[in-house]
Amino acid sequence: MSQSKVYSSAAEALKGIVSDGQTLAIGGFGLCGIPEALIEALRDSGVKDLTCISNNAGVDDFGLGLLLQTRQIKKMISSYVGENKEFERQYLSGGLEVELTPQGTLAEKLRSGGAGIPAFYTATGVGTQVAEGKETREFDGRTYVLEHTLRADVALIKAQKADKAGNLIFNKTARNFNPDCAMAGKVTVVEVEEIVEIGQLNPDEIHLPGIFVQRIVLNDNPEKRIEKTTTKAATTSA
Repeated sequence: MSQSKVYSSAAEALKGIVSDGQTLAIGGFGLCGIPEALIEALRDSGVKDLTCISNNAGVDDFGLGLLLQTRQIKKMISSYVGENKEFERQYLSGGLEVELTPQGTLAEKLRSGGAGIPAFYTATGVGTQVAEGKETREFDGRTYVLEHTLRADVALIKAQKADKAGNLIFNKTARNFNPDCAMAGKVTVVEVEEIVEIGQLNPDEIHLPGIFVQRIVLNDNPEKRIEKTTTKAATTSA
């Protein structure tokens, strides 16, 4: 009988698969759709010298910002880093290596890596620092740059619902980079808000098939912190 994919805690789900010097793909966009419990468990595991592939680096005290606080991240491969002051401090002091990648290119690097495609051409970044040192080629009179795809030793992702086979449903925009990260991971761990029995999900509503998921952990009460709140003073009628 095959081993269950469901683990009792985030710490248990990471046991035996994370180690120093690994490359991790971590889902989320800002603080939307981030695997917050898995990130905390990763921090508590004490692994270090990590290369993290993620759209951004969370904020100072949440998301991947927690791993920056403890200096467990050696390198970030990201497309947006503007909300994290600790990220800025470490980068400017030379303590953190950064590979800044256009957002669409980053998504395609992960997706293509998961599909077994080693590289692809894109027009994004041509004529900028992004293309420096990379092969370029013309197609139909337009210049394209060759981008190599990404694979990760471990992927940590967030979904709304899973069945026990690892088939996943995401909640609207919280899907973001999560499926791409899952595909790129050699081992993928998903944090979900609900787990159901196999057969209870409508096949037409499944966003990511369970073949891409090796471990599942339940977090039925996530914080879901809002990254930035904008308000205005209430107006009263005369």
